[in-house]
Amino acid sequence: MTPAVRALQRAGIDFELLEYAHDPAAPAYGEEAARVLDLAPQSVFKTLLASIDGKRLVVALVPVAGSLDLKALARAAGGKKAVMADAAAAERATGYVVGGISPLGQKQRLATFIDASAESLSRLHVSGGRRGLEIALGPADLQRLTEAKLAPIARG
Repeated sequence: MTPAVRALQRAGIDFELLEYAHDPAAPAYGEEAARVLDLAPQSVFKTLLASIDGKRLVVALVPVAGSLDLKALARAAGGKKAVMADAAAAERATGYVVGGISPLGQKQRLATFIDASAESLSRLHVSGGRRGLEIALGPADLQRLTEAKLAPIARG
């Protein structure tokens, strides 16, 4: 059981766990989850960490069908510039390994931004805290639990 699953259970959130055999040779974790689990890529969100103005880390969730717009994220976070965090910093801040970073149950509470496209979904999918584990839940539940802001931060 991962910290993400425990956080959902403690909060009494309705969710579903989806497991698959992760292929270590897969080039992109989120796309692999969508393909193997036969999910719409617009409903599978990757969890990314970025540094705002070189001062603070934030979490960004965008569909695997697109990419993160760093300028839009910086604006949403009230900063001037956003750059992707390096893997080691992301792992230290979240307590998860890259490819299994969940927006839930992270070691540090970081400001979180979910792409506004999530509003149109009845359920979305995020990492469950390890490679090969996805969580399906309602976007409003994810937003509430992570105290996230919705913003147009995805491209494509």
